[in-house]
Amino acid sequence: MSTAAASTETVELSLAHSPDSDDAFMFYALATGKVRLPGVKFTHVLSDIQSLNDAAHQEKYDITALSFFGYTFVADKYVLLDCGASFGDGYGPIVVASKPIKRDDLAGRRIAVAGTRTTSYLALKLFEPNVETVTMPFDRILEAVHAKEVEAGLLIHEGQLLFSQIGLRKVVDLGQWWQESTGLPLPLGANAIRRSLAPKIGRKAAQVIRDSVSYALEHREAALEYAMQFAREMDPALADKFIGMYVNNWTLGYGEQGRRAVRELLGRGAAAGLVPSSFEVEFLPEAA
Repeated sequence: MSTAAASTETVELSLAHSPDSDDAFMFYALATGKVRLPGVKFTHVLSDIQSLNDAAHQEKYDITALSFFGYTFVADKYVLLDCGASFGDGYGPIVVASKPIKRDDLAGRRIAVAGTRTTSYLALKLFEPNVETVTMPFDRILEAVHAKEVEAGLLIHEGQLLFSQIGLRKVVDLGQWWQESTGLPLPLGANAIRRSLAPKIGRKAAQVIRDSVSYALEHREAALEYAMQFAREMDPALADKFIGMYVNNWTLGYGEQGRRAVRELLGRGAAAGLVPSSFEVEFLPEAA
C-alpha cells in the first residue's frame, strides 16, 4: 500500500453516551457532521449510564460517558478527558418522597437509585451512609416513589424537574448540600477514553468533543431542536432548562476548580471506603 493511500485510512472510534437530552445536545454537532475530526469516524452508541458503567469493565467502547464514581472502578482501562463532563453547580441529584421527610431523617430509609456505581449513589452514601438502596431503571423511580413501593427515590436526569408535578416532595438536593459542604460544584458524569489508544488520538478526540459542545452552545436553537427527540416528551422549556443545567462552561473544560471538585469527591469516597483504595484521579495529559 502506498504512503498516500495509508494516510487516507479512516480510524473508527466508538463513542458511547446516554440517550438523554443533555448528551444529545452536547454531541449534536458531532452526530450531524457540523464538526468533524479528519481521519476519524465516530460511531455513536446510546445507552443508559448504569449500562455504560458496566460496559467499561470490558472496555467495550473507545470513548464513553461514565459516572465519576463508576470511573474509579475502571481507571486502569480508561483515562478522563477534560471536556464533556456534567457538574451540578449548586444543584444535582434530588432525593424525593411522597410524604414529608426531613433531610436528617433518611437513615434506615429504603431509597430507589439508578445504580450503585452512579455518582448520585456515591453522593447519597456520603450524605447518609445508613440508607437501604433499591436499584431500578432511572425512569421508573418517580413512579415507584409515587406508588409508595419505596420510601424515597434519588432522581437524576429530567426527573429532577418533574417530581413536583406528581405531588412528590424534595427531601434534599445533593448538589446543594455538596456546595454548602465544600464550596465546590458536584461532579456527576465524565467522558473517558481507553488507555490503549494513542494519547495523540485522545487529545484530538477531546478537542472535537469540545468543539461539538461549543457549537451547540453557539447554535442553541438548532441543537435544542435536535435534542428534543431524546427528551422523553418533555416540555421544550423544561428541556432547555435541564440542558442549561448540565451543558455549560463546565462541559467545555473542568478548569482548576472542577479538577479540585473531582479530587475532593472521590477522595471523600475513598475515605468512606466506597472508592477503591488503589484509585488515583488522572486526566489525559495535554501535549508536551
